[in-house]
Amino acid sequence: MKISCQHQDQKAVLTLRGELTSDEVDQFRKAMLDQMDDKTRDFVLDMEQIQFIDSQGLESLLWLQDQCQERLGQIRLAACPDNINTILKITRLNNTIQSHKDVPGAIKSLET
Repeated sequence: MKISCQHQDQKAVLTLRGELTSDEVDQFRKAMLDQMDDKTRDFVLDMEQIQFIDSQGLESLLWLQDQCQERLGQIRLAACPDNINTILKITRLNNTIQSHKDVPGAIKSLET
C-alpha cells in the first residue's frame, strides 16, 4: 500500500493506494501515528484507489477513529469504490464511520 498526505489547516488528507489488508495494517497505523504527532486531529482518507480491504483493514479504520476521538478529532472516508462501500454496508461500518463521495465533501463535513 502507498500512502501520501497533504495538510489543510489541522486536517490530514491521506490518499491510500492498493489494498488495506493484514499485510499493510502496521504501515497504515504507523503513518497515521506519524501524522498525529503533528497535532493533526481530523483525518480524511481518500479511498478511491483502494482495491480491497479485509477484516484487519476494517479494524484499523476503527482504531484510527478511536485515536481521533481521544484527541477530539474525527475521521471521514472519501471516494470509496463500490466494492469498499459494499463491505462497509455489510459490516455496518457505514453507520460508524462517515463516508462521502469525494474529498471536498468529506473536508466540508469536518468544518460544520
